[in-house]
Amino acid sequence: MTTTELDATKLEAFGGRMLGLLNDALLSILVSIAHQTGLYDSLAEMAPATSGEIAEASGLDERYVREWAAAMTVGGILEYKPGAETYFLPPEHAAFLARAAGSNNMAFLARLVGLSGTVEPELVQAFHDGRGVPYEKYPDFQLLQAEESGSTFDEKLVEVILPLAGVVERLGEGIDVLDVGCGAGHAVNVMARAFPATRFTGVDVSEEGLELARTEAAGLALENVRFEVRNVHELAAREAYDLVTAFDVVHDLAHPGRALEQLAAALRPGGTFLLGEIAAASTLEGNLENPFAPLLYSMSVIHCMSVSLAQDGEGHGTAWGRENALAALGAAGLVDVEAKELEDDPFHTFFVARKG
Repeated sequence: MTTTELDATKLEAFGGRMLGLLNDALLSILVSIAHQTGLYDSLAEMAPATSGEIAEASGLDERYVREWAAAMTVGGILEYKPGAETYFLPPEHAAFLARAAGSNNMAFLARLVGLSGTVEPELVQAFHDGRGVPYEKYPDFQLLQAEESGSTFDEKLVEVILPLAGVVERLGEGIDVLDVGCGAGHAVNVMARAFPATRFTGVDVSEEGLELARTEAAGLALENVRFEVRNVHELAAREAYDLVTAFDVVHDLAHPGRALEQLAAALRPGGTFLLGEIAAASTLEGNLENPFAPLLYSMSVIHCMSVSLAQDGEGHGTAWGRENALAALGAAGLVDVEAKELEDDPFHTFFVARKG
């Protein structure tokens, strides 16, 4: 095809799209650095300030802060007053960047870009051989996941998410709870602290994550929680729990359907299963209008699908989706299956089911 056959308008538009993509990809690294160094937290509390004042308030090197601030300015994140040479973080921007934003803070997600770069060579090889990339190739991923979910669990788990399953009263009375794929265990520890009469068990394949969980539990002096290295596909627990929870984990598993069968078997009759999953359809057609879809499919290649394939799994990926989840829960023998959303959380769907 020669250039004379190209649609000039379409060509120019896509050139602009690629330029924007590259600009934002590199800016995201600087957003991640700002999150890790506390720059946005300092700026959120400051009036318009020079790079020297920002550096002093943040305890950082001025030259690096000045160059970073220039990138943030041309990237539309900071406002700049040329005469005074001052920078300002608008409160509307701080609402998504500073730690005070809680679960609305999106700056920490920018760390995904840097983390993804560390596994790029393995992913290139996986494209050739299809073998996937194992969990151990992702440094600090447990810490990132813990930060990602931590503020959400702190703000919503006890007051909003658990009530979706109708189990709060029973948790207060004292039951047995299993959390699968608990990672750094923050959700388990939040629940254990809120419901001291209930006995909690968190399981995960990552000893690194479980050490973080145990450390946090010890710091909180929790006596009603324990953490175990377990593979959910080989759980082999029978009617041992009254509530089973799984947050943002089932789509990563080698065999989600098989895992849900194990979890259903672990429930006592009348027990409740609470599944938190990424809000997506199970088909590409169903996600064409989803504003999060580029992120979901990209992270699927980079992590979710790849770690499943590395376990000789089915590789469903991040967009395992509502339809697949509903079908798998029913196939596992669970009944009264419902999908529920939170008004202020467009990123997740929560599925509630019961063992008959």
